[in-house]
Amino acid sequence: MTLPLMPKATAVWLIEKTALTFEQIAEFCGMHPLEVQAIADGEVAAGIVGYDPIANMQLTAAEIARCEKDGKARLKLLPSASPPPKKQRGARYTPVAKRNDRPDGIAFLLRNFPQLTDAQIGKLMGTTKETIDKVRSRTHWNSANIKPRDPVILGLCTQSDLHHSVMAANDRLTREGLAVPMPPPPEADEAA
Repeated sequence: MTLPLMPKATAVWLIEKTALTFEQIAEFCGMHPLEVQAIADGEVAAGIVGYDPIANMQLTAAEIARCEKDGKARLKLLPSASPPPKKQRGARYTPVAKRNDRPDGIAFLLRNFPQLTDAQIGKLMGTTKETIDKVRSRTHWNSANIKPRDPVILGLCTQSDLHHSVMAANDRLTREGLAVPMPPPPEADEAA
């Protein structure tokens, strides 16, 4: 269920300006009817200024009038008032403790997913194309210690982000008429 922006402030406005029942306001704002009654009694939300849902395009005056006439009717949030869809995250902050693991994750992606572009790897790992080139050409300052390790296990990206990037790269190769490369077989565990 989608709630209005600032539900308590919206409830304050609806209590002060409309003849809606506590149940109607509570359901619309995602609150308990007793909490709405406490707001009306001045016990809760005493300092909160009402938030006008009509002026902020969350409700229409006709919708409020319809529900005021019928105590069993429920308010419906306008579709444009719903929050915008979640944006995909791009490059993100990597904690200092995990920054030394980033070249290992880049090496893993370069080895196991050669179809990924440098831009895709940079977005997944939160790094620059320059760093990717240095890891690829083994000119990174710490290249002697870089061991390819899964960035998902290292906590540098999520499995779903990696999956979406690989699928996008595979689709791009398919459109271009190129063969999708298969990752190398997993290496035997050295400890065994």
